Parts: sequence; C-alpha cells; structure tokens
Amino acid sequence: MNAHPDSGHSAGPDAGRILRDALGVVLSALPAGARIAIAYSGGLDSSVLLDAAVRLAGSDRLHAFHVHHGLSPNADAWLAHCEATARAYGVSFDARRVDVAPDGAAGVEAAARDARYRALDAMCAAHGVTSLWLAQHADDQAETVLLQLLRGAGLAGLAAMASTREVAGGVTRVRPLLGLLRVQLERYAHAHDLRWIEDESNADTRYARNALRHDVMPALSAHFPGFREALARTAAHAASAQGLLDELARGDLLAACATTPDALSHAALVALDDARALNLLRYWMRTLRLPAASTARLADALRQLREIARARDGKDGNDGRDGHALRVDHAGRTLRCYRGEVFWDMAPGAADTPPTGEGALREAVQLNWRGEEIWRLPGWRGTYVFAPADESDPDAVPESVLQRAPLVARERAGGERLRDEAANLSRTLKNLFQSRGIPAWERDVPLLYSGETLLFVPRIGVNRSALGEEGAVRPGPWRRIEWREDLQIA
Repeated sequence: MNAHPDSGHSAGPDAGRILRDALGVVLSALPAGARIAIAYSGGLDSSVLLDAAVRLAGSDRLHAFHVHHGLSPNADAWLAHCEATARAYGVSFDARRVDVAPDGAAGVEAAARDARYRALDAMCAAHGVTSLWLAQHADDQAETVLLQLLRGAGLAGLAAMASTREVAGGVTRVRPLLGLLRVQLERYAHAHDLRWIEDESNADTRYARNALRHDVMPALSAHFPGFREALARTAAHAASAQGLLDELARGDLLAACATTPDALSHAALVALDDARALNLLRYWMRTLRLPAASTARLADALRQLREIARARDGKDGNDGRDGHALRVDHAGRTLRCYRGEVFWDMAPGAADTPPTGEGALREAVQLNWRGEEIWRLPGWRGTYVFAPADESDPDAVPESVLQRAPLVARERAGGERLRDEAANLSRTLKNLFQSRGIPAWERDVPLLYSGETLLFVPRIGVNRSALGEEGAVRPGPWRRIEWREDLQIA
C-alpha cells in the first residue's frame, strides 16, 4: 500500500529533516532496544509519526496501538485500516475497544480521552513498552492553550501538553511532534504518499476544539501569523511557574503531613494564607491521583475548613461534629475532617447522619435465623455475616442466642446504651463511638437486635450482657457476627 516506508518519494528538505531531527532527539534519550509504542488513530498526525518512526527507529522495536471508541459508524473500518497499515510496515499491532458514555458529566471529549489513555497504558503494560509516543503537534498545543485560557484555567492548565511526561503507574508519554506545525505534517504525508483516515466528527464545530480549529485559528493566522509560537512560549512560561509552585507545595505538604497516610493536618493547612493553602490542596490532590477540582470547589472547601477551625477553637471537647458538617464531594470522594486530620474518603452510598424518630429513612428488617451465614441488607448497602467460630472469639455468640428470637436490624434512634465491659459501666453508643475514634459518618450502621435486646453494634462489638446464661455456660456451636459494607464483599 502507499503508506509502506519504501515508497519512493522525497519528503522535501524542510518537513523530512525537521521530523528526523525531532524524532532523533527523542530516540537518543532512550536506552538501546527500548520498546516504543505509537498511539495510532489512523489520522494524519499519527500516520506521519508512525511512518517517520519506522524510517528512523526500524519496525522491530515499534508497536502501533489503536483505541476503538465505537463513537463513529466508521470505527470498525478505521480499526481495519490501522491493522492493515501496521502489518504493511511490519510493526506489531494491538487494539482495545472502550465504552464511552456520551452523556457523562465531563463531556464526551473528556470521557473519550480518559478511556483512550487507560487503554493505551494497558496495552503498554501488556507488551513491555517503555515509551509511548503521541502525535500532538504545535497547532494542537496552541488550541489547548486557547481552550484553557477561555476556561479560566490556572498555570497548570496553561502549561498545556508537555513534550515528555512521566506518569505514575504508567509509561513515559512523549510528544515528538510538538514543535512542528500541522502544515509541515501535511507536506510530509503528501511527499510520502501516505494514506490516512478523516474522522467526520472533526468537522463538527459543536465541539469546542473543532470550533477553534475551523473558525478561530484561521482568523488568528491572518492577523497574528506567529500566534502559535507565542502560545507555545506562554505554555512554557506557565510550566516553569507551575514547577516553582509545585516545589513550594512539596514543602508545605511535608510540613502538613498527618499521622494517617494521605491525610493533611487541619491546623497546618488553615494556618496558610488562601493562595498557598489552595496551591497545597491542588498539589495534594494530584499526589492522590484525583482529577483536578474547580477553583470554586476548592475555595469552598477551604472556607468550610476555616469555619471548622474557628468553631473548634471556640469550644472544648469537640467530637468531630463540625468536621462531619463538611460538605465537599468530588470525583466519587468526600472531603472529611476528623480529629485534626483532613482526608478524602470514599463517598458514602447512604446518608451520613443516623436518622432519628419518625423521620427514619429505613424501616427495621427481620430475620428468623436458621443457620444462614449471610444476611444481605440492601437498605444499608451491606451484609451481616454469621461465620462459624470458636467460643473464645469476642464477637461470637452461641447459635442458640441467634435462634431464640427474631433478629432485627434497625436504625439508631439515639440514646441506645451498651455495657462497656472494660470500664464495667453502661455507656451510650454515641459515647462509645467517640471514645473509639469512629467518625460520625461511619456510625450510620444497622444495629442488630435479638427481639428487643440489643445484641451487636458494628464497629463496637457484641453486647455480652445480652447473652445471659447461654453465654455463661458456653453451649456450642458458636457464630462470629460481622458487618461488611458492600465494598468489602468479595
């Protein structure tokens, strides 16, 4: 086919030489024999990158990876084209199909991009690739900077795409063409008689990037011919400034580290001024591999954390209620503040605060126990497990206790008491939760009753006084009671 590297046309002195120089710089930084993958969509840019890479590095060390999004009716034909072209070059080929939600909160473009990178990382891992080459060029960089400017992005956004990026848990991503213009790639493609596919969605100006490419960039070129280079310099300046902010944040993160892993000291965080605290929050979230949050959301989080600190300083014996009032949700996580530490917790599937009285959200559920090992409670998104156990297990009860009356799972109503064997006195569940350092949002658990007698409280244990004589004479067999939330059920 015409895309074979043995095609006999010259690329011309400019495009061919610049491409060779750009790829040569990248190749010289890699160990000899390092496996290289080309993210190969089949479009113009990746077709040029693949052809030039084969000519310079040889086909033996290359892989062409294609991601099938399924968003276009032509996606199957694109996959077939890419596989055939890679085979003509003698390059190893692999592809992954991904599902992209067209109505996702972040938009179809962001969803497709995230799915594409996950698939590329998976293929790199499967084939032992150490360097992933992406085909973005100078026009793409200019578009990215403009988009970030229009979105009001900070320095990290204006820094746009890096020519080389280390990815935690993944391979290094390299963009060898970032200094080349699209017109240079077009010259190279025509000179080498390359064939490529055209994605029909690239003409749809409902997408922001396409609107810039078709409507805005030509007008800028007419009046400001050097705007691409200027925007590239802007990106470089932003990346340099962001590096300095990251260095400051690394020091602040070290000073604000809490006892709990991945948590921050609440006092150290709120002691910083707003700009520095927000910079620390952004950097901290990146270290946790969380997606970036909007400035408005982070500012609201910092405001609430400062209010919690003021409330804490104004009273004694704070038990975390003010931290429980914190309301910041992001990317499936909830920001928490408890006992002087700030951390991201998995967003709960149910209400954080135990409902009380007639406003209870869930009705009591009853089981006549006849040896069941699992009792699923969908309303609490969890399961009670009754596992065979030895009588010495502190959370075990005789089977006769489970059988003597219906088991009932019900909400906390407030005021429930349990005997604290260590202190030899009766204490409220609230007091026991507080003394054991159990955060308020983890107290929304189903209490297990035997008839009207409280038998077991998740995160606290068995009410030994409820066993009566059966617990004293130790009849067998015994069962250990466990409460497991859905995420812990395997």
